[in-house]
Amino acid sequence: QVQLVESGGGLVQAGGSLRLSCTVSGTAFSINAMGWYRQAPGKQRELVAVITSGDSTNYADSVKGRFTISRDNAKNIVYLQMNNLKPEDTAVYYCNKDWTQQKLAPWGQGTQVTVSS
Repeated sequence: QVQLVESGGGLVQAGGSLRLSCTVSGTAFSINAMGWYRQAPGKQRELVAVITSGDSTNYADSVKGRFTISRDNAKNIVYLQMNNLKPEDTAVYYCNKDWTQQKLAPWGQGTQVTVSS
């Protein structure tokens, strides 16, 4: 079965940075488009960044220019570098396959990102 383990969240001040990691096991990682998602309390889960098997990327307008997604196929890890964080970025962040192209794997526990003003 596919397992997704997110890490790297924490509490930061507005303008700060965090680097999230997602370790993937149980699937052919390198051929899958992967994404980072987030869910704030009372809001639906949203896709914020995608990286394809060919390393092209796409971002939600809300994070474009501030977040960078990358992948290390040798280590089966997807990263999300988050810079210039804003309070509205506060959410639980999850990784998974790109739900516009692939069937989702079971969600991991996510990692909490909290940005103070």
